Amino acid sequence: MSTDKHRATAAAILPLVGGPDNIDSVTHCMTRLRIALRDRSLVRDEALRAVPGVLGTVEDDTYQIVLGPGTVARVTPEFEALVEEGRAAARATAGPGPADADPAGPRPAVTADELAAQGAAMKEARKERNATPFKLLLRRIANVFVPLIPALIGCGIIAGLNGLLANLGWLPSVVPALAAIASGFMSLIAVFVGHNTAKEFGGTPVIGGAVAAIIVFPGVAKLTVFGTELRPGQGGVLGALAAALLAVYVEKWCRTWVPEALDVLVTPTLTVLVSGLATLYGLMFLAGEASAAIGTFADGLLSTGGAFAGLVLGGLFLPLVMLGLHQALIPIHTTLIEQSGHTVLLPILAMAGAGQVGAAIAVYCRLPRNGSLRATIRSALPAGFLGIGEPLIYGVSLPLGRPFVTACVGGAAGGAFVGLFNQLGVSFGSTAIGPSGWALFPLLDGTSGLGTTVAIYAGGLLVGYLAGFAATYFFGFTQQMLADLDTGPDPTPPAPATPTDPADPAKTPALT
Repeated sequence: MSTDKHRATAAAILPLVGGPDNIDSVTHCMTRLRIALRDRSLVRDEALRAVPGVLGTVEDDTYQIVLGPGTVARVTPEFEALVEEGRAAARATAGPGPADADPAGPRPAVTADELAAQGAAMKEARKERNATPFKLLLRRIANVFVPLIPALIGCGIIAGLNGLLANLGWLPSVVPALAAIASGFMSLIAVFVGHNTAKEFGGTPVIGGAVAAIIVFPGVAKLTVFGTELRPGQGGVLGALAAALLAVYVEKWCRTWVPEALDVLVTPTLTVLVSGLATLYGLMFLAGEASAAIGTFADGLLSTGGAFAGLVLGGLFLPLVMLGLHQALIPIHTTLIEQSGHTVLLPILAMAGAGQVGAAIAVYCRLPRNGSLRATIRSALPAGFLGIGEPLIYGVSLPLGRPFVTACVGGAAGGAFVGLFNQLGVSFGSTAIGPSGWALFPLLDGTSGLGTTVAIYAGGLLVGYLAGFAATYFFGFTQQMLADLDTGPDPTPPAPATPTDPADPAKTPALT
């Protein structure tokens, strides 16, 4: 039955993005179905957002449909299968066809639709303004790590469970097995990063993985570079990223001059040799220093100025999410997890979602007559509590303007709360990346015990909710905004009047 549901969702989406012939490629990350389109104009945004199960859309280098964790992994293969079936059938349609029909039926011209259109326009404008070489590079780096998130989450939760069992002294015979399961992926994550880097930047994926594997090979301990012995794993994911990127450029350079008859022998050999030597005698040391500096900076930042740092990080994270640049932080999170077993930054950044939720609830309360917008908020809030903020950002707060700013205020307050406890010596973080909001609870790990860690994180969420609500309720609207937005039928319409029957005076209501 579940498969039918996911196939129905995929079948509803496909005609609204232009049909099989308009699809170049299909991938997915943790929450979004990512589609490379041939003709963006064929997409029916309004109808797409009305499809049950669609939480929102995001315009970036690909067209991204927010479906939520778990759901997207099940809808994507169904969507891919429908695309292949459509192409195999070779339907030569002469028009947009099914895309003309809105599955939600006729929709009234209401404020929520207008806000959604404004949000879509803002996304498009921001995409154009942010298509700089530097930001495009950040997105490509993020693309290297996004496919790794499911494994990071699974191993992170197992690591947290293993730590709990070890602390309680339960099932001692199982603890070593769980430790091996949780640590196996992390011990070889450099190989996966190298593979994905080469794939993303146009090289041979397995060569990128082979060069990155040098970093985790135990034999590197026999080498001395810059007066110090190398350590297996030194440089971590940053070293793997740099090594594989270098391998891509070496490989492309080789293909410009190596004869085709010798390419299969010469190109991979030179690529691995040159990149490998550069990795051993330079990149591992430099990346190791950079990784150590990241860890030292993060610990020092929160231990000395935790409250202020949390305020800044929590307050600025929503704009990063809005621009899609938050995924560029994945290498930093992964580096911190490699070093200490958890990233102290993620719980603070998660407070931005709490501010967004509080702001949305305030909008709901301030606009009692706007039934359409309130319906949008009701449908998006469950995802918001789980840390998926795009539907609320693009469907509610960003088009309204001021509520987006007040949502950032809520995130800043929650971040300051969590940062303050880090400053007081209660340090904790997440053993994996990806989840946020309530979904982050199973991944929490800290130095002061699970109970204290959970209580502080829950307190930060509560502060974020309340601050976002208060800031939006009192400062999120001008009088003109309220006059323009708080329109629509009375939420409690009067009971229908008794019909008048001229033939029977007893059925005619008395005038009072």
